[in-house]
Amino acid sequence: MASRVVGVAAATVMACGGVAPGASSAQSVSPAYRAATGVGVGLPLGSPDLRETRSTTTLQPGVTLTRIERGALDANTRWVVELSIPSSASSPDPDAPPRSVQDRASAEDLVQQLKVAGFDAQAQPVRQPAVADVPAGVIGYRVRLTEMFTSKADADEAVVKLKDAGFSGRSWYSGWDGGSPSKGRWTVNVLTVDPRTFRGRLGGTFGPDLENRETTTALSAYAHAKAAVNAGFFVLDPKAGAPGDPAGVGVYGGVLESETVASRPALVLPSTARHTAVVRPVWRGILRTRTGSLVLDGLNRVPGLIRNCGGDTSDQPTSLPLHDVTCTDPDELVAFTAAYGASTPTGPGAEVVLDRRDRVVKVAHERGTALAAGQRSVQGIGNLADAIAGLRTGEVARLHLTLTTPQGGRLVRPGVNVINGGPQLLRDGALHITQAQDGMVHPGDPSFAYGWVLQRNPRTFAGVDARGRTLLVTVDGRQLEDLGLSIPETAQVSKALGMRDAMNLDGGGSTAMAIDGRLISHPSDATGERPVGDAIYIR
Repeated sequence: MASRVVGVAAATVMACGGVAPGASSAQSVSPAYRAATGVGVGLPLGSPDLRETRSTTTLQPGVTLTRIERGALDANTRWVVELSIPSSASSPDPDAPPRSVQDRASAEDLVQQLKVAGFDAQAQPVRQPAVADVPAGVIGYRVRLTEMFTSKADADEAVVKLKDAGFSGRSWYSGWDGGSPSKGRWTVNVLTVDPRTFRGRLGGTFGPDLENRETTTALSAYAHAKAAVNAGFFVLDPKAGAPGDPAGVGVYGGVLESETVASRPALVLPSTARHTAVVRPVWRGILRTRTGSLVLDGLNRVPGLIRNCGGDTSDQPTSLPLHDVTCTDPDELVAFTAAYGASTPTGPGAEVVLDRRDRVVKVAHERGTALAAGQRSVQGIGNLADAIAGLRTGEVARLHLTLTTPQGGRLVRPGVNVINGGPQLLRDGALHITQAQDGMVHPGDPSFAYGWVLQRNPRTFAGVDARGRTLLVTVDGRQLEDLGLSIPETAQVSKALGMRDAMNLDGGGSTAMAIDGRLISHPSDATGERPVGDAIYIR
């Protein structure tokens, strides 16, 4: 149960260390109750007087599920129409495609064009709140029709009229704006694992292989789990690599299977749930041959494609993290384990296969092979292909893959799982959103931060509280009755739930929570639950 409780009943559950397995406690917190008792202010979402209910169920010893519902569908929240703003001579990138946020001159120019065409619109500033590495300020301007609509159908009709007049726009529910005064609703599911009484196993799984995606419910079944949530970022588009491949660090059951995205944060999950932590791990891969040492670029990913960037200085366009961007490098060395899939990626280059003792068993001048259990391989592309093509069958080529904390502590050890994500949300109990450091600011494109950070989306996030308990949280969104959270709101909710250190995981259509193999969250994708790269499970 979350460490911040609302009302007397929940406080009693917490004091007694939980209720019997399968039992639950529930309560409603009204404004009158708060005024009379002063107990429980609820989550910091919407106005303080919103109705909030919480129910807590013990799933197994040391594991509880708390469901929080705050506010309700607000009939006064309107639909709006937001325009795509073409670049102009005043734009930072005049050749950029139309975007939802541009510089002020481009936005006001569009407003004038709309006015000539008979549409009344406004250029509105988009404000970035101050976070750990981004100052407060106006990041750009959006353009919306002045008229607001009571239904999506009415807003869609206005979009059609705009299109007929040569403009482009979208219907948008204003309750999805970060900080919107809408009265809700928010649905928050919180899994809490208390290491003092937990006797199960906390872990991460990618399913049968890394290169394919599965739903969270499928991954939960694969792990025979009591509960599971979706986990880290992953490759989605085949043009960016192998769909399902973690786009960031991944350690599963003590085995390193994916490299870091620069110094992005990661969630360290020991199987006992003791000492869960948010760290910024350091990875290193070295292949030592008879002629010297070769530095690896990656692990278990398609060579040349670096999803979310954050590789080395030879990568283009940047070696820094850049979220939802695929950097490229024509010259790379990438290692593979048998967990990758039925075959390593095919294509031009070279590949060397190593046995359990790091002895070369195969040298190929094309990439793509099936790896047996215990085998590993290294692929080279571009001008690095020759570096491994010259190895000889029978010789030893030592493959060293390490992952440590910044202080040098080993993270690859039995029973430890490491899950990628970002940005960080809390550090030592204080708000600490590392939006720029973790690549959620795109230089010259304020639209990315606007949609990904500042607007409300479904979110999955996790952390640890002052009592050492692990919290895994999902918040539904992009639906009329489930507004979602902005990243600043996600950090505030993390703090309100009692977390001391917290980080964001993959969200949007990926957000999902399963209990006993049944989905209890409400996916935002029209097609239903999205297949993802990996999941965090409790069993």
